[in-house]
Amino acid sequence: QVQLVESGRGLVRAGGSLRLSCVASGLTRASGRTFSVYTMGWFRQAPGKEREFVGLISWRDDRTLYADSVKGRFTISRDDARNTVYLQMNSLKPEDTATYYCAANYYGGDTEQRAAYEHWGQGTQVTVSS
Repeated sequence: QVQLVESGRGLVRAGGSLRLSCVASGLTRASGRTFSVYTMGWFRQAPGKEREFVGLISWRDDRTLYADSVKGRFTISRDDARNTVYLQMNSLKPEDTATYYCAANYYGGDTEQRAAYEHWGQGTQVTVSS
């Protein structure tokens, strides 16, 4: 059973920074499903809005892709040895306030589509005050 657990929730002022982490468990070499073969995505959902794509990091070559709204401010990285993906958020804005979710896509392509991601974390809250 693959589980994703996000951490790093917080309340920050506009212009501040925050780093979220997402640790995966339940991945075994025997199953062929190691962390390294998952494209990892970050999504967010604000109250009353749909869950939206934030960014991803590819399993194949660590290539990253970001939503226009966060490009240049957010950075995704991964540490396969620790089964962990990170979301570094700088220059935060009040409109970045949302619950942030990490998601895993087995041998996934560079897709923003939520349906492509098989596993999801429970989410972690980020609040940015003006």
